[in-house]
Amino acid sequence: MLLHRHLNRSIRHKRHLIHTLSSVQQATVSSSLPNDFDVIVIGGGHAGTEACAAAARTGAKTLLLTQNKDTIGEMSCNPSFGGVGKGVLVKEIDALDGVCGRIADLAGIQFKVLNKSKGPAVYGPRAQIDRKLYKKHLQEYLQHYPNLTIQAGNVSDLVLNDQLTENKFQAMTKKGASQFVNGVRLDNGNIIRAPNVIITTGTFLGGEIHLGLKSWQAGRIGENASIGLSKSLKSAGFKLSRLKTGTPARLDGRTIDYRGLLVQEGDNPPSPFSFLNTTVPYADHQILCYQTRTNAKVHQYISDHFDQSIHIRETIKGPRYCPSLESKIKRFSSKESHNIWLEPEGLDTCVVYPNGISNTMPEEVQVNFLRMIKGLEQVTMLKPAYGVEYDHIDPRELRSTLETKRIHGLFLAGQINGTTGYEEAAAQGIVAGINAGLNAQGKPPFVLDRADAYIGVLIDDLVTKGVEEPYRVFTARSEYRLLLRADNADTRLTAKGYEAGVIGQERWENFRSSSRKLQEVIEALEAIKMPAKRWADYGIRPSSRVSTDNDNGVSRSGMDLLTWPNITVDDFREVLPKIKYLEPFLKERVMIEGRYKPFLKRQEMEVAALKRDEHLKLDINLDYLQMDQLSTEVRQKLATVRPETLGAAKRIEGVTPAAMVTLMKYAKRNFNKKSLSSI
Repeated sequence: MLLHRHLNRSIRHKRHLIHTLSSVQQATVSSSLPNDFDVIVIGGGHAGTEACAAAARTGAKTLLLTQNKDTIGEMSCNPSFGGVGKGVLVKEIDALDGVCGRIADLAGIQFKVLNKSKGPAVYGPRAQIDRKLYKKHLQEYLQHYPNLTIQAGNVSDLVLNDQLTENKFQAMTKKGASQFVNGVRLDNGNIIRAPNVIITTGTFLGGEIHLGLKSWQAGRIGENASIGLSKSLKSAGFKLSRLKTGTPARLDGRTIDYRGLLVQEGDNPPSPFSFLNTTVPYADHQILCYQTRTNAKVHQYISDHFDQSIHIRETIKGPRYCPSLESKIKRFSSKESHNIWLEPEGLDTCVVYPNGISNTMPEEVQVNFLRMIKGLEQVTMLKPAYGVEYDHIDPRELRSTLETKRIHGLFLAGQINGTTGYEEAAAQGIVAGINAGLNAQGKPPFVLDRADAYIGVLIDDLVTKGVEEPYRVFTARSEYRLLLRADNADTRLTAKGYEAGVIGQERWENFRSSSRKLQEVIEALEAIKMPAKRWADYGIRPSSRVSTDNDNGVSRSGMDLLTWPNITVDDFREVLPKIKYLEPFLKERVMIEGRYKPFLKRQEMEVAALKRDEHLKLDINLDYLQMDQLSTEVRQKLATVRPETLGAAKRIEGVTPAAMVTLMKYAKRNFNKKSLSSI
């Protein structure tokens, strides 16, 4: 009865919305102006470049608006892509025919897979990047991209609730939105119309630079903040909060004494990010990185000058997992030193990025503490470190498509959603771009869940849990690490992308070819079954850690044998000659599938259970505050998040098993009604 009562309230709410908007509809439907574009993307950073390319790949007529076309693809902070967790994101973006992986391969000057000793579930592909090459190749790549226009311009406002049509009204109310977007207004007063807008402003949204006790409005040093857009979002009803981040000084490598510092070399051969590549242009010319450390003298000196920085106040949260040097000294006071990686910023520059010591101390303080560090005694600081505060929205305002629940057609991606990092921004950008493009054409949305990809983990965490500090991806955030590996991102995602219409022909043909080779070898190894003694005739024997004395002649397949720690794919060359011609990266994938076969089967069963919950949809318009059978706390949490599925509701902190029973009854009843209506 209570659920029926709730549904009646929901229907009344929709009728009220129809009444209040009907006069607007009558006034505007007859004078509707044509759209200039299907999708507008605001911002040319890593989220924006992925978003505009993805929207264009769907076939949508897309505009990328950026303050300065020359800064498209700027790497604002570290000169690198990938890492633990982050590297998997880059591979997943590439599997969806995204941009950053292939451009990173072109501009990469050192490649290294992190966590190589810990197993493939936590491998972290990473590359040092030449900043100028990355920007150059990315701008060239986007310049002639089909369906994409790039224009310089400052967006001052969103155009909302203009030219309401019957179709717009139906789409808006179906999604539970109370407003819709029509386009953007530039600071010169010009209006550009589009039914879908993606905001990817990064640290520019209400951005404020901090350097010592000085502060001024900017998104990066020398570039204006986006103030008008912050006001526009506030007036539309979004609650904005503040987060902060920072970047270290830039050093003159010619003034660094590298003698005695720990050397970090790249992998040889390197592992490209893109599934389209088997090698990279600078494979034989990889640069060296070096490690040094802070010391107790540095820590004491910075502690003595804490009063000279406004950025270290604790009222605004910074990144927990990439903290400033001041935060490290405060939080880990017992540690006498912290790592610093000296990373060259390019092949033809002397600039070095000291990874690990972002800070906001005054410039003279920065120079002084830098010269207390081994190898930097005579260093010249080319640019000072600084911090930046910026606005973000509560990501629980978003759907899993990254469309806002509040405004139909408005999508958000990147740091505006409370994340940190190029890779997290790019991952959101590609999902927002795909969905804005599909939305423009009236096609079904493209959604990735926690079992599909780390992109799905990232988005699910944002939309169900929100953020209190800048969010970054780790492998530990996923329940299905063995399934969500870097090596199999194409197997997991490329076919999904192809179904959505965002995979190019070159990518699709490459994927089909490699998938066929991989499957042929796996099926052949599964089909060859022999007892251990027969396998021994081919020189394939278990290590001393595996006993076969009591196997009673049990037949094992080649894939079964790969679970033995000393067996490799190359051991099967005599019994399966085609292995000799298999590419190294495919051999590694066969090896991983065999080595972890029992564990993969177990995780696949867990995924099946997850999928069952994800298929049970919840009405976005449910009025949880009126559901008396739920506790007040649960009702408030559900009303804040408004989960789209039963699975998402389950992952909201504080939602009890008893509450889940109530929601499951509703979801199953709703599912059965839809099933009957489709017969």
